[in-house]
Amino acid sequence: MLDLATLRYQAFYCEENAFHLSQHPHFAGRHASALFVTGGAGECVMWHQKAARRPGAPLSWDYHVFVLARDPWEIWDFDTVLGCPVPAEGYLRRSFRPEVDLPPELTPVFRLVGAAELQATFASDRSHMRRLDGRYVKPPPPWEPIAGLGATSTLRRFLDMSDPIAGEVLDLAALLAKVSAVGGESAPGTR
Repeated sequence: MLDLATLRYQAFYCEENAFHLSQHPHFAGRHASALFVTGGAGECVMWHQKAARRPGAPLSWDYHVFVLARDPWEIWDFDTVLGCPVPAEGYLRRSFRPEVDLPPELTPVFRLVGAAELQATFASDRSHMRRLDGRYVKPPPPWEPIAGLGATSTLRRFLDMSDPIAGEVLDLAALLAKVSAVGGESAPGTR
């Protein structure tokens, strides 16, 4: 089993955490993918997140990123209170509550990007975490930013679900069908 304490993690830098985790040798042959989530208005509602004001309360993120792996289907989210890893279908149902009728602007939309494609297309210069005066909103990770192919940052493109930069865009129902016991057999991030 993978020792979570040995993995790269920095609170509020979920995209970097997921990038590094998806590249970990533990996921060789497991079709690890980063799963970016946001809503139509640039925010989404999630439950069971450590940053929530109180246990059980929903939390509104502008976006969140975690890892989906296969065989078995698991979610690796360092920011959830549900555990890590957890079965994917249960995590998605508990974290996004498909039975709750959310307004369209808060309904989650996902971008599923396989680890190899992510490594080839993702970059972050952390500018989204800086104030106008240049100071960080939250302390940055101790490792270097993800440079990608010389790009300063592609994060905003990954969060714009109309941008064809990488991966597959899914709604919650399609994602649940993919990871359910009777769902599709295609590997995450592939068509």
